[in-house]
Amino acid sequence: MQKWIAGLFLAGLLIFGIFSVTQEKSAEQQTSDEPGISGSQDGTGMTAPNAPEGLQVGDTAPDFTLETLEGEKVSLSDFKGKKVFLNYWATWCPPCREEMPEMQRFQEAHGEEVVILAVNGTGSEKSVENVAAFVKDGGYTFPVLLDKELSLNQDYQIISIPTTYFIGTDGTIQEPRIVGPMTYEHMEKMKNALK
Repeated sequence: MQKWIAGLFLAGLLIFGIFSVTQEKSAEQQTSDEPGISGSQDGTGMTAPNAPEGLQVGDTAPDFTLETLEGEKVSLSDFKGKKVFLNYWATWCPPCREEMPEMQRFQEAHGEEVVILAVNGTGSEKSVENVAAFVKDGGYTFPVLLDKELSLNQDYQIISIPTTYFIGTDGTIQEPRIVGPMTYEHMEKMKNALK
């Protein structure tokens, strides 16, 4: 009888160990860089495994022209020769709202080295006035561009927001995109990685 109980106890421990390892591997995969799975440094901003992978490192960043909140036309090509963080966001997105103060802090510290282009998915917003009020209330000074037709969303294959692409001085994507909110520390790391 004691051998039978000891055997059951060992079998239970074995099953528990296998379950624990399986759970750890599953958690690691969710924040990995496997194709089709994108996550931020804190595991938020997950996308479906069959979602488009978006633009890849080495791809030329597609040029575009969008209007700012002030009605000025801005093109990505205007910033050739500069490091660019192309951030896609919306006012109704909590993780986007979370990263905006970090982006402003980064802009104030490194605005001479890196251009932040905050592209608003305006076609998904209630109104441009809501976007303008959000930007004014937050005191954000980086350029906010309006994607009224959601064309940039399609060109850059953005399926979850916020999404940020890191574009080098040569106009190519030099670091993997991040899906989810960025921290100030991550922005500094990307600034230093871009050429």
